[in-house]
Amino acid sequence: MTTAESQPVIPAATVVLLRDGSAGLETLMLRRDTELAFAGGAWVFPGGRIDPHDFPSGSVSEDPEALLAAARTAAGREAMEEAGLEVDPAEMVWFAHWTPPEGAARRFSTWFFMTRAPEGSVVIDDGEIRDHIWIRPADALRARDAQEIDLIPPTWMTLLRLAELDTVETALSQARTAKPSVYVTRIELINDAIAAIWSGDAAYEDGDVTKPGPRHRLVMLPDGWILERDI
Repeated sequence: MTTAESQPVIPAATVVLLRDGSAGLETLMLRRDTELAFAGGAWVFPGGRIDPHDFPSGSVSEDPEALLAAARTAAGREAMEEAGLEVDPAEMVWFAHWTPPEGAARRFSTWFFMTRAPEGSVVIDDGEIRDHIWIRPADALRARDAQEIDLIPPTWMTLLRLAELDTVETALSQARTAKPSVYVTRIELINDAIAAIWSGDAAYEDGDVTKPGPRHRLVMLPDGWILERDI
């Protein structure tokens, strides 16, 4: 797909807060203000850009370890700013990294962490964040297919992963033992439906979505999103 000139990639971090509810695993989701340029109105996890003071040395560094440490700090800071919850960055488990497609209006290169939610009430900032809910991942996916809520692909894929799990400890244990998933997204059209395509898909290199071969793509149909993954 032909895209506009790519925007700079902004480092960011997100933390998925989990708790054991009466009906199973629940996660905290926040609804972004509809006027925001990035993901306005979408339901997301607490998170935001990495600031210079998030780095251990107090200055921006491209060193991978420094970036990861800064991402942890940023995720914890955003959990406090957006949800009023104090999260220990050292307890977070890094499980994914997402890079958006070329040509996206806002490009956030985002580290995804998960951790057990701390005790305490959620207090949103009522600025960037307008609402919150504790919800079972499978229920959030059903709400998106019913067009009751808006999601973005990284959130959807995270919810799909969590929907298969029963407890916080199971989710954290799985994340600790698995290598973090890395997604560098390519966007194409499949019969007028937008598709996010990732490494391993037959179309990833040249964009030929009809080419036979392995699939690793999310097809975003209006009445339901479908993950095709056989790698």
